[in-house]
Amino acid sequence: MNTTTTPDDVLDLVGQRVRDIASGVEGELLDVRCEQLPTHTGIPAWTRRAYLLPPDQDTPLTTAPGNIRPTGAS
Repeated sequence: MNTTTTPDDVLDLVGQRVRDIASGVEGELLDVRCEQLPTHTGIPAWTRRAYLLPPDQDTPLTTAPGNIRPTGAS
């Protein structure tokens, strides 16, 4: 199994069941977005965020796209 992902690999997984390796949570990958987030300096920084919806939850989990891995289950 490939243990690294590229931005294109992650985008190919949208709509599929994936695992966030940082938290161990599995769910459906909803989207990958580039967003401006506030920083401690007050100057917003652009960052990529992946949105993962765990089963039986209404609020998506956000994580770095590099933390997303396919689960092998469709």
